[in-house]
Amino acid sequence: MAAAVAVSGKKRKCAAAVLAELHDDMLERVLARLPPASFFRLRGVSRQWRAAAESNTFRTACARVPSRDPWFLMLSEEEKQRPARPAVVFDSADRSWARWSGAPGPVPVAAAGGLVLYRDAGTGELTVTNPLTGASRALPSPPPCATGALQAIVMYGSPYHVVLILGELPDLSMVAFDSSRNAWEGAVPLSRKPEASSPERAVEGVGGDDTVYFLSKSGDIVATNMQRSASRQYSSAAACRGGDVVAYFLSNSGTVVACDLARRAFSELPRILPVYHEYSIDVVACDGAAYVVVLSEFLDTASLRVWEFADGEWRQVAAMPPSMSHAFYGTKADVNCVGHGDRVMVCVSSGEANANGCFICDVKTNRWEELPRCADGDGEVTDFVAAVSFEPRMEVAV
Repeated sequence: MAAAVAVSGKKRKCAAAVLAELHDDMLERVLARLPPASFFRLRGVSRQWRAAAESNTFRTACARVPSRDPWFLMLSEEEKQRPARPAVVFDSADRSWARWSGAPGPVPVAAAGGLVLYRDAGTGELTVTNPLTGASRALPSPPPCATGALQAIVMYGSPYHVVLILGELPDLSMVAFDSSRNAWEGAVPLSRKPEASSPERAVEGVGGDDTVYFLSKSGDIVATNMQRSASRQYSSAAACRGGDVVAYFLSNSGTVVACDLARRAFSELPRILPVYHEYSIDVVACDGAAYVVVLSEFLDTASLRVWEFADGEWRQVAAMPPSMSHAFYGTKADVNCVGHGDRVMVCVSSGEANANGCFICDVKTNRWEELPRCADGDGEVTDFVAAVSFEPRMEVAV
C-alpha cells in the first residue's frame, strides 16, 4: 500500500512538472478544459496558474469549449424563509452538491447564457451575475410607464434580454431590457391571440369558469389562486427556436400562459386536468421546447408526468415510473422544476421524509434518475426548491 501511495504521489508530481513546462498559451488551453468547479481553485496552485486564470486569453480559451454540463441552482424550504443563507448548486458533471457562495441576499429568478439574474424582494432591483467570476451589474430601473402587478420575469439570449410581464389577465403588457444597449424599451401591451385555445376547453370538456382546486407551492390545497414560493413566484420558461422566443408562465389560477415576445401576443392554454382535481404543476423549457410537469393522484396512486403543448393539444412526453411516483401518494407533495438541454430537474417536497427528493428526467428518452440526497452540516437531509439552471461559462461578461 505504501508503494502504491508513493507511486501515485510521484505521478502527481510528474504531471505538475509537465504542466509547469507548458507555454502560457498551451497551459491556458489545458486549464480551460477542466471542469468549471475547479476554476475556483486555480489561483491557489501557483503564480503561473493564478496569472493564467486572471488573463483575458484564458477566457478566450474557455470560449472555445463548445458546451458544458449545466449547474442547477437550488434553494431549500428553510432558505426561502431566510434568504441570506447560501443556496446549493448541483453540478451535473461531477454529480455532486456544493454550497453556493454567490449573491446570498437577493433571490435568483432567471438565467441565460451562463449568467444568473437576481431580484431583491424588497426593492425589486435586478442584478445580473456571472457565478464563476463574481462579476455583476445592477440593471437600470424600468421606465415609469412599466406599471402593474409583476407576473413573470424572462431572461434569454446572448447578449441577454430581460423581459418583465406585467398586469392582470387579460390585460397584460411587457417591458424589455437589451444588454447590448443597456436600456429598457417602453411598455408594450400584449394582445390575446384570437386563434388561441381557450382555457375553458379543458381536458375532458370541463368548463373553465368553475372553481379549480390544486396544490399550492406550500403544499396546501387552495381554490382559484395559486400561492408560489418567493424563489418561484415570477419564474418562467423561455422556449427559443430560431429567432422566435415564447415565454411560458403560470397564472394565479394555475393556467399556463404563452407569450410570443416577438409578436407581442399571448394565449392561455387549456387545462391539462379537469376541475375539482388536486394536483401540483410547474412549467419548464428544454432545448427550445416548453413542458409542463404535473403531479396528481388517480386510482390509489400518484402520477408524475411531463406534457408538451403541440398542434393545439397536450401530449404526454414522459412519465416517472410508477414504482418511483407511488411514494408521493397521499402526501400532498409539491413539484418545483427547472430545465436545461434535454433534462428536467424535478424537486418533490412534502411534509413526509420519504416523499421528498430530486430527480432528473431526460425528456427525449423518458429516463428517470433519483439524485443523491444532500445533507447539511448537521447531517439533516435538505429539501430543495429548484430555482434556475445555467451553463457555467467563465468568459461571459455581464
